Amino acid sequence: MNKFELIATDSDTKARAGVLQTDHGEIETPIFMPVGTQGTVKAIEQRELTEIGAQVILGNTYHLYLRPGEEVLGQFGGLHKFMNWDKPILTDSGGYQVFSLKELRKITENGVLFSSHLDGSKHTFTPERVIEIQRCIGSDIIMPLDECAPHPCTYEYAKNSMELTLRWAMRNKEAFDTSLPRYGHEQILFAIGQGSVYKDLRTECLARIVEMDFDGYAIGGLAVGEEAEIMYDIVNHSTEIMPKNKPRYLMGVGTPENIVTAIGLGVDMFDCVMPTRNARNGTLFTTKGKINIRNAKYKFNNELIDSEVNSYASQNFSLGYLRHLFMAKEILGLQLATQHNLAFYLWLVKTAREKILLGQYRQWARNFIDNYTAKGF
Repeated sequence: MNKFELIATDSDTKARAGVLQTDHGEIETPIFMPVGTQGTVKAIEQRELTEIGAQVILGNTYHLYLRPGEEVLGQFGGLHKFMNWDKPILTDSGGYQVFSLKELRKITENGVLFSSHLDGSKHTFTPERVIEIQRCIGSDIIMPLDECAPHPCTYEYAKNSMELTLRWAMRNKEAFDTSLPRYGHEQILFAIGQGSVYKDLRTECLARIVEMDFDGYAIGGLAVGEEAEIMYDIVNHSTEIMPKNKPRYLMGVGTPENIVTAIGLGVDMFDCVMPTRNARNGTLFTTKGKINIRNAKYKFNNELIDSEVNSYASQNFSLGYLRHLFMAKEILGLQLATQHNLAFYLWLVKTAREKILLGQYRQWARNFIDNYTAKGF
């Protein structure tokens, strides 16, 4: 049974509004998913995530496998109960993390052999093993093992990598279809399209995984160093091939302008470490543009962080106070900046959805990008 319902499509763009059903609640798209790699979204509590409107968060199979590990997660009844989060969770397969290890891993037909970045211990991820681990984690949305080709890479490398991803996709799906959830709630399986910057490979990969009939489809292998216009071109090309009645997920993207543009190209779901990582480094994303809170010009600024963003941090503390926290290296500064940045990203996709439903997305998106990129710092 299809879990995704398409509610509306903007008349002037490919922007879509939909609802993805999971046993832990609905996900209204377009949506941004805060990254909670190790069972926690850094510098923010689960209670605060709920307060700012987070509908779904990410976990990472590689990191959760290494710690706390399957034994602990199984004992606690899965990640939801372990971290006390009752809303949907999507888990990445950990493939990107494994492939980023470079000198610590070896790719074979069977899977990936790798050494832990923690203690050097040896491990193997196969498509079947990754499904087994995610059954133990208990996430609502499971991502398959794939190979993320580096950028740049040759056509030959990209083609061989894509073919391996397709063979693994079949094994992922078979392992998923022949296993059962462990904790009484249903899980769904997405597939990932690869092919680097080569459109014919993207076409072939997506066409073949669509034939396998997954619950949703992701665009992988972008935001890895290519120019933004190339990324947008590949995204636009990919959403032409992806089914209209299934959710579309652009992995690891990105900046506010990336997200607004990609929504207009037909993408439904996003994740990125940018709002949390940048928050901890003193960069804020606001409705007035991106700012560096350490800048001396904010020392005496008594304006709220962002009165248009609905979060406790955004509406109760001044830019001057937040700058003081960062200059004094107070932990509260990281917490408030993180809460604000995530609230801003969630405001962004919520507003985008509202404009899609009103048939006003194109003009709103154009105005947002023009205003956002013209201001800040």
